[in-house]
Amino acid sequence: MSSKILLVEDDLLFGETLIDMLEDEGHCVKHVPNGDDALETTYKEKFDLYLLDINVPLLDGLSLLKALREAGDNTPAIFLTSRKDKESLQKGFLHGGDDYLTKPFDMDELLLRIEALLRRTKGKEVECVGLLCHDAEHKCIRYDGKALDLSQKEYGLLLLLMQHANEIVPKELILDNLWSSASGGSDGALRVYINRLKQLLPNVVIENIRGIGYRLVS
Repeated sequence: MSSKILLVEDDLLFGETLIDMLEDEGHCVKHVPNGDDALETTYKEKFDLYLLDINVPLLDGLSLLKALREAGDNTPAIFLTSRKDKESLQKGFLHGGDDYLTKPFDMDELLLRIEALLRRTKGKEVECVGLLCHDAEHKCIRYDGKALDLSQKEYGLLLLLMQHANEIVPKELILDNLWSSASGGSDGALRVYINRLKQLLPNVVIENIRGIGYRLVS
């Protein structure tokens, strides 16, 4: 499965080894050495997967992914790091990581994890649900052809509901996707964003499944 991958790694020799392996498997790899360059690159290009070292200069991998997730970027991400402590592992997932490998790791294992993650996430790619359409290139959602004026959280919430259209999305999953543990996510805050979406989209049905979560009905 050929994909476009952003590799954020400041160890240039290790980065070249990863690039050679991934390109041998048919992937296209863009390599940047620090978090600031990575953030700027994501504004210009669309990727299928992020491979992120945590200990990179200027903006570390954890902060980078947190910023991307808060901007509504749901591109799957795997952390590659020498950190082995439980706190770093927890932060990796809380900041929106999909997988985590500690260095040194087996290259074949990395390839297997990449393929498994891409298969899983490509099945969730969404273009349109009814009159709602996701414009991945411009990171916006349109209703009946018109771009919606959404905050970062509203964009992330609506996209998540679209990805699971006609399914119940648990509140816990939404909170984990939209907020870090330190940034004030709560049932009350979530209700505010749900109500905002309902006001913006009066003809779209968003059901409150009491005590469980929400469902976008297409």
